[in-house]
Amino acid sequence: MADSIMSKAATMEIPINSNGDTGTLTEDDSLEQNLWFSIIFHMSDLQQVMVSGPNLNETSIVSGGYGGPAGGIIPTSTIKGSSNHNASNSTEEVTRGVAVEKLDSVKKWGINTYKCTKQMFSERFGRGSRTVDLELEAQIDVLRETKNKYENILRLATALINHFQCMVQTQQALGDTFTDLSQKSPELQDEFGYNAETQKLLCKNGEALLGAINFFVSSINTLVNKTMEDTLMTIKQYENARLEFDAYRSDLEEMSLGPRDAAAMVRIEMAQQEYQIHRDKYERLRSDVTIKLKFLEENKVKVMHKQLLLFHNAISAYFAGNQQQLEQTLIQFNVKLKPPGSDKPSWLEEQ
Repeated sequence: MADSIMSKAATMEIPINSNGDTGTLTEDDSLEQNLWFSIIFHMSDLQQVMVSGPNLNETSIVSGGYGGPAGGIIPTSTIKGSSNHNASNSTEEVTRGVAVEKLDSVKKWGINTYKCTKQMFSERFGRGSRTVDLELEAQIDVLRETKNKYENILRLATALINHFQCMVQTQQALGDTFTDLSQKSPELQDEFGYNAETQKLLCKNGEALLGAINFFVSSINTLVNKTMEDTLMTIKQYENARLEFDAYRSDLEEMSLGPRDAAAMVRIEMAQQEYQIHRDKYERLRSDVTIKLKFLEENKVKVMHKQLLLFHNAISAYFAGNQQQLEQTLIQFNVKLKPPGSDKPSWLEEQ
């Protein structure tokens, strides 16, 4: 395979004009040639390393004493035994095996990268065809749009929590101040007292509402940044597989239009095998994406039905001043409030 790549690079046509100067290449043709030269350059370096690696049989040892042969240089061949010779041969075989394996890996990567890059530029400049699943791509677009909208809900709900938290803290401080003044102002003790009780009740209900909104935000965050993100990762793999499939499909179509001699038939057979491998991968990932989109939609409806009902009931009960309904809403949706001061670090953590 490497020989065929090298021969292709050696016979690559360069346009010449009537004056003998090289013609101007189009932008995409120039990118293709640069990519080929880069791949061939790196593979040639690896071939050189594999073939002309260090010869362990020609190693020598420099002696630091006087009177040694050749000015202190002692050939190791004079002191090596048969065991050392066998060990050096084994080391050479392992080194060459690793080099061959790396070379094959770089070959496959280079060829695959070239084909995919060529296909990508062909699609971008309108010279190539691509496989399109209109129904699936429409569902993917809807998912990306839905994710953006849900992320906006997360930002707004988080801002609501921050602002409401400030209000609850202000109510708590105001209630404490009223309580202190009721003890120090006998003539206004009753007035300060019932204002202090009102602020403490509002603070208690505010903390309950904060617990409900935090539960709402946590659930949507899991839906958006875990469930949807997992599906989008599978979609990314599917899109890469689609590009590879189209690249090898286009390559096979080009070969099928060429000559039909024995060497060409061998290349066409190998291209057919690669095409089938990438087709199977593409169809498998397309099926995975379809299944994940279906389950994601069902999970999204289930989660949002529960969370939107929680959000509505909690907000309505709080602003209606219905403390009993607010508490029942928290129990209904199994929302557990954090005890006061639980967010603060312990004395051990502060040390």
